[in-house]
Amino acid sequence: MIAIVEAAGWPIWFLILTSVIAVGLIIERLGYLRRNRIAPPTLINEVVNELKQRGVSDSMLSKLASSSPLGRIFAAGLKNIKSPPEVMKESIEEAGRTVAHELERFLTTLGTIASISPLLGLFGTVVGMIEIFGSQTAAGNSPAILAHGISVALYNTALGLIVAIPSMIFYRHFRAQVDSLTIEMEQQAVKLIEIVHGQRKG
Repeated sequence: MIAIVEAAGWPIWFLILTSVIAVGLIIERLGYLRRNRIAPPTLINEVVNELKQRGVSDSMLSKLASSSPLGRIFAAGLKNIKSPPEVMKESIEEAGRTVAHELERFLTTLGTIASISPLLGLFGTVVGMIEIFGSQTAAGNSPAILAHGISVALYNTALGLIVAIPSMIFYRHFRAQVDSLTIEMEQQAVKLIEIVHGQRKG
């Protein structure tokens, strides 16, 4: 590894930094964006049963809000359970926007890394080419400097692509996952409103 860094020259440190950040973000989002954690499939049935048995209470709302992002949306709506459906829907939409923003957390950074990594690789390539042309003298080229310039150019190009490709794949995957979870939570929230106001059976 040290030999590769030495051969790739100082521009490689920018790519190493971006790769470390990308790996950290991917691991964090993989752990966070799990369907059972964000929108537990049995949550709405549990909430409806709780409403039928005990009704809404502060302890129930507090427990629900801390259970999951979908639970936080449900809790925001149930705080206004005695209000008209429109008011309940507005409070759910406000909580939903906050939750959606949290689901998208770090995705912009990951997408930026996917976009700039090839450019950082290109920057390293340009630095390597400058070293190659800078090694030319009246007496001819220095083989050692020429070889180092070529290695700088190639290693940086390769690492730029190695960082960019997985970052873009996971960025697209997480975007699709967030969109899917958002739609699912919207459907669950609408179902809860309809059940609470007697427009639908649980």
